Amino acid sequence: MMRFLDGVEKVGNKLPDPALLFILLMLVVFGLSWALSGVTWDVVDPRTQAPLVINNLLGGDALVGFLSNMVNAFVNFPPLGVVLVSMLGLGIAEHTGFINAVLRALMAITVKQLMTPMVAFVAILSHYAVDAGYVLVIPLAGVIFHAAGRHPLAGIAAAFASVSGAYSATFFLPTSLDPMLANITMAAAQILDPAHQVSSANNLWFTFASAGLVIAMVWALTDLVIEPRLKRTAAIDGDLSAIEAFQPLAPQERTAMWAALGSMVIGLVALALTALPETSAWRSPTTGGLESTDAPLMKSIVPLIFVLFLLPGVIYGIMAGTVKSHRDVIAGMSKAMTGMGYYLVLVFFCAQFIAAFGQSNLGVLLALEGAEVLKAAALPAGVTMIGIILLTTSVNLVIGSASAKWTLLAPIFVPMLMQLGISPDLTQAAYRVGDSSSNIITPLMPYFPLVVVFCQRYVKNTGIGTVVAMMLPFTITYLVLWSGFLLLYWSLGLPLGPGASYVYPTPAG
Repeated sequence: MMRFLDGVEKVGNKLPDPALLFILLMLVVFGLSWALSGVTWDVVDPRTQAPLVINNLLGGDALVGFLSNMVNAFVNFPPLGVVLVSMLGLGIAEHTGFINAVLRALMAITVKQLMTPMVAFVAILSHYAVDAGYVLVIPLAGVIFHAAGRHPLAGIAAAFASVSGAYSATFFLPTSLDPMLANITMAAAQILDPAHQVSSANNLWFTFASAGLVIAMVWALTDLVIEPRLKRTAAIDGDLSAIEAFQPLAPQERTAMWAALGSMVIGLVALALTALPETSAWRSPTTGGLESTDAPLMKSIVPLIFVLFLLPGVIYGIMAGTVKSHRDVIAGMSKAMTGMGYYLVLVFFCAQFIAAFGQSNLGVLLALEGAEVLKAAALPAGVTMIGIILLTTSVNLVIGSASAKWTLLAPIFVPMLMQLGISPDLTQAAYRVGDSSSNIITPLMPYFPLVVVFCQRYVKNTGIGTVVAMMLPFTITYLVLWSGFLLLYWSLGLPLGPGASYVYPTPAG
C-alpha cells in the first residue's frame, strides 16, 4: 500500500495544475468537436427531439461566439458568487475570533471519555468556517488529547478524519460547499434539461444524517483501532515545551461568545417566525412551500449564511475587543478574499471548459451513449451508485479540489444518469461520499503536509507514510459503511434534502 501511494504521489506531482488541466481539457473538447462534427449519430437529442449534432467549436461563428461569451461564462458561473458571498460572512466570524471561541468552549467542557466524539462534532461544525478546521481544530485536538493523557496523534487523526474525511457531513444549516456543489450539479443537469433546477440544500438531510454516522465511525476507530496502534508504534518524543497549553476562554471572551450566539439564535428565530405563516414572502409563489426550488428561502440560503455569521462575528469582535472600528470589519472581509485569488483563476478556466463542453454537445452525446451502455448492461441502480463513488475516490487521489473534480465529472455523470431515471440530487450525494472518503490519504490534498507537521510536534519521525497508515482505516471504513448507508437511506425513501428527488423527471408537486 505504501509503494502504491508513493507511485500515486509521483504521478500526481507530474500532473499539471488544475487550472492548466482545464485549459488542456478545453482544447481537447475543441478538437473532438471538430473531429466528430461530421459524424451522423443515431441518438435523438431529448431537448429538440431531433438527431443529435456535434457543434464544431473551431468553426468561425462558433469560435467568435465562444470568445464573445467568455466574460459572461465566468461572471455567471454559478459557484462563483456562492463562494465569495459566503466567505465574506464566514471571514468576519473567523477574523474576529468568534468561531475560535465557540470551538474552544465546546472542547473545554468535554469529559475524557467523550473527548473523541466531541472532537468529531466540533470538527464537523468547523465546516461552516470553510478551512478553519484544518488550521484550528486539528492542532487543538492534539493539544487536548495530550493534556488529557491520551496520544496526541489520535486526537489529530480524529479531527482530520472529521474535518476532511467527513467533508460532506453537516449540522443544522448548509455550508458554503452545499450551494456550490448544487450549482455545479444544476449547470450539468441543464446540459440535458435547460429548465431543470437544483436546490442549494438538495443533500441537506442526507448530510445531516451522515454526521451521526461519521461521529460513530470516528469514535469507534479512534478509540479501538488507531490509538492502541499509535501507543505501540509512535512514541511521543517531540519538544512539547513549544506547544501552547490549551487555554480556556477568558471572562470577556466568554461573555462576548454568548452574546454573539444569542444574536445568531435571535436571527434564526426571526427567520422561522417570518417563514412559518402561509402568507410568508419566504414561500414559493407557485406551491406555497418553503422547500421548493423557486421559494425565496431556498434562493436566499447563501445570503442567510452571510448574515448569520456576519452579525455574531461583529458583535463578538466588539465585545471581545478584536473590533475597534468599522475598518476592522472591512479588514476581516478583505482577509477572507485574499485567499480566493487562486480560486478565481481556477473558476475562470472551469467556466470556460463547462461552456465549451455544453456548446459542443459532447456532454449530451456522452450522456446518451453512456446511458445506452448502462441500460444494455442492466446493472442495478445501486451498483451504478457504488461505481460512481469508487471512481470519484480514485480521481480524488490526483485532483484535490472538490469543486474542480465535480466540475469535471458532473457534466458526464449527471446527464448520463438522468437518462437512467436517476436524479441529479442522488448522483451528487454519491459523489460527495466518494470525494470525502479519500481526502485523508492523498498527499496531494493541500492541507496534508500541514497535518504531517502537526504530528511531528509530538512524534519527530512522522512522515507521509505515518499519516497515511494512520488514516487508511478511516478511508476504508467510510467507503464501506457510508456507501452502504447511502444505499439504505435510498431504499427507505428518506428525503435527501429540501426540494430533492431520487428520480428524474422529478415527480410533479
